[in-house]
Order: sequence, then C-alpha cells, then structure tokens
Amino acid sequence: MEAGAGAPRPHLAALVLARGGSKGIPLKNIKLLAGVPLIGWVLRAATDAGVFHSVWVSTDHDEIEKVAKQFGAQVHRRSPEVSQDSSTSLEAIREFLNHHHEVDIVGNIQATSPCLHPSDLIKVADLIQKEGFDSVFSVVRRHQFRWSEVKKGENKMTEPQNLNPAKRYRRQDWPGELYENGSFYFAKRHLIEKGYLQGGKMAYYEMRAEHSVDIDIDIDWPIAEQRVLSFGYFGKEPLKEVKLLVCSIDGCLTNGRIYVTEDQKEMVSYDYRDIVGIDLLKKRGIQVRLISERDCSKTLSAMQLGCVAKVSATNKLQVLEDWQKDIGLSWKEVAYLGNEESDVECLKKAGMSGVPADACAVAQKAAGYICKSSGGCGAVREFAEHIFLLLEKVNSARKQMEEISSAGKETEGNENSRRGNKELMKKV
Repeated sequence: MEAGAGAPRPHLAALVLARGGSKGIPLKNIKLLAGVPLIGWVLRAATDAGVFHSVWVSTDHDEIEKVAKQFGAQVHRRSPEVSQDSSTSLEAIREFLNHHHEVDIVGNIQATSPCLHPSDLIKVADLIQKEGFDSVFSVVRRHQFRWSEVKKGENKMTEPQNLNPAKRYRRQDWPGELYENGSFYFAKRHLIEKGYLQGGKMAYYEMRAEHSVDIDIDIDWPIAEQRVLSFGYFGKEPLKEVKLLVCSIDGCLTNGRIYVTEDQKEMVSYDYRDIVGIDLLKKRGIQVRLISERDCSKTLSAMQLGCVAKVSATNKLQVLEDWQKDIGLSWKEVAYLGNEESDVECLKKAGMSGVPADACAVAQKAAGYICKSSGGCGAVREFAEHIFLLLEKVNSARKQMEEISSAGKETEGNENSRRGNKELMKKV
C-alpha cells in the first residue's frame, strides 16, 4: 500500500543489466541504434519517468560503464561470478541488492527494449507503490494461433493449442493472448531474496505492440532502427521540424587535418557525400550555416558551398544564438553538428544535435545522435539523413493529430445533426 503521511517512500531503483560478453552481437548493449547507444534509449526513459530514486547499470565492462555514466546512470560493477554466459538475471540482481541495502524495490529494465516510454514506467511504479503489488512484469498481446510441435521421427500429427480449426476466429473477434515481452520486471526485495522475480501479489502491465521491441539477433537491427524512429521515446520535449542546421567545419565537414604545402598554403580534404547532404538539406528548405574557430575563408571559397559561414568564431554559442534570433526560430527548430569541447554548449541548446563517430568524449555525451561516420568521411550526409527520418516522424505525428481532429469534428457534426433532427421532430 502507499506509504502513510510522513513515512519515507520505499526506495525504487531502476536496474539495467548490461554484460559485456554478448555472444550474438559484440557489445550489443552500446551499439548505436538510430544514433543512440542501445542502452541509452532505456536509460533516457527511466530518467525522464521521474519515479526512480536511483537509476543503475550493472556491468562488467569499462566501455559500457562509460556510456552508462554519459546517460546519467550510476554503475554497479558486477563480479565475474555473475558475468558468465550461464549467469541468470536473478543472480545479477541479487548481487546488486547485496551491495545496495537502501533499495527496497527493483525495476529490472531490459537494455534490449529501445521503444520503452516513461509513461509505461510511471504506471508500473504506481502499481507497486500505490496499489500494493509485490511484482509487476510487462506483456504484449499477440494474435497468433499455436500448434503442438512434432519432432522429427515422431509418428503423430500436430494438434491445435488455442483454436478450433473448424471455427477459426477472425482477428477482430479474438482478443488474442498475453505473452511476456521481457521489457521489464519489477519486484520487491523480499521476493528477490527468496529467488523470485514474479510472485506474491502479481500483476502484468500490457504494453502497446509497437513499443514491444526486443533485439536478440543482428538481423533485427535495421528493423529495430525503423521501429525506434517511428515509436521510440526522444525526450520530454516534442519534436519540431528542423529549419536550420549549423555545422562545425573542422572535424565535421572536414576530418580536422590541415595539410601545409612548402609555400605555406593550407589544404583540407572533404567528402563529396557531405556536399550532397548539404544540397539535399537545402532542397528540403533547411538552411545550412557553417562555423569555425579558425580563419578558413579561403578554404570555404574554394569549396563553393553557397552557405552563410562564420569563421574566427571565439564564442560559437553566441554566434548560434544570434543566428537563431535573426531567423526567428525556436531552439527545437535548430540542429547542430559539432565535435569539440567548444561545441558542447551549442549541442546542448539545439533541439537536434549530433557528432561524428570520432568526436571528443564530452561532445559525444552532449549529443543526441552519434554518427557511424567520422568527420570528413560522410558524417554530414549521415546526420542529414537522420534529420530527414525525424522529419518523417514529425510529419507522421502531425498527420495523426489532423486525423484525430478531423474525426472529432465529424463526430461533433454528427451529434449536432442528430440534435437538430430531434428538435425538428418535436416541432412536427
């Protein structure tokens, strides 16, 4: 039951288990999915839910620890004994509780569920803390007919398990069945210490089918990326259509290397794919502006990009703010691609932010999207494609709202028509 007035609330901890030794996909838990490390999607949802007293990642790997901390999680270094291929989730959770006596309830969230939303976690926390359930786990509704397995060499026929073949249900006439989807398991300490993740007063939480994504094998990756872009959680603020991209020249548009000739002339290289990316952005009505801390006017002139540029910029954030105000944009309509410490504040301000794969650590931490490509090697084109994908998400959401609004007006019109007919009948 809910704690009484003045009584401290039980400590609810989110715990993501992220072992480094995944056999299917090496370091799967931090592989980039739609520009974000896989584990980052669930950590973002857990943090923004606002119901956890603490958010933890249990891992045995240095790189996973680094990414977890970038997303604001605390890290529990699990022992080798519970980091084996044969180790169970329950063993890892019990070890965590042995080291953290302040925790009363564990919300074990699977790192491989990137479409999890804070709203789901908030409702589950209420089931545990306010309605008195001891354990809650996630399920998804499936409309799948099951048949008994016939193993090779067995002389028997398969049998229907959940249907009558002579009276097959239509999908709309059958509610389907509930299956665990593994997104999360919440349980109180006393249950876990007894060796259970599910027990006591139990409840399931039904997730929407489009949010039920579990990445187990590499072939799922491209499918999962499309699902995340359509149904994933991108943060508290709603996405808006990007109208301006500001790109750092050195280390993003170029690889950051400067070649000096014998006559002391500077040369840089760039990737033609990035030039195509800039042209595509312009064709979609998105302004592209460039910024650099050094004077590279001659280089820009030679590249003939046709973009507004600011060179010798000692304060990139001030330049970005001036551009944003001059054009009359909200920060949600500004995208920024940077790679250095001097870009961090700009990355934090912009509604959409990205860095090349070889950006410095502090820039990666501040960015919402980490490119697979390095600076000067297609990162601008890749970030442009990411912008286009998110624009599709914005347009899709807008279309859904228009359809809902249209349906509401139609319903209201029908209701008014019925009222009018009733009044007419009364007069007659």
